[in-house]
Amino acid sequence: MQPEGRDPAHLWDMLDAVRHIRRYTAGLTLEQYLKEDMVRSAVERQLEILGEAARRVSEPLKQAHPEIPWRQIIAQRNVLAHEYGEIVPTLVWKTVVTYIPELAASLEPLIPPLPPETHR
Repeated sequence: MQPEGRDPAHLWDMLDAVRHIRRYTAGLTLEQYLKEDMVRSAVERQLEILGEAARRVSEPLKQAHPEIPWRQIIAQRNVLAHEYGEIVPTLVWKTVVTYIPELAASLEPLIPPLPPETHR
């Protein structure tokens, strides 16, 4: 199924957030992650962006790709944005190491190619 309307932009935002998370956490252990409050804040912000972009993806596209845990991504965004006192850094880390690599692999084929540049 081809993405409709603004879906390509939202999918790109999701993939971009995933890539940022992977870059911010590359080479870190859980212990290092827990000590680095700036990294934790940056990861949490990118997870919020990821969830907001996922929320905006059209229902037909979500239904066509049940391999992507849309509801969980959006729910995590809601916790980060609205229930920030409930954030458990070890669970965020588990998301980063367990689900983010899988999500990247699921999103990459959904991103439509850029149109060829026209030369003037």
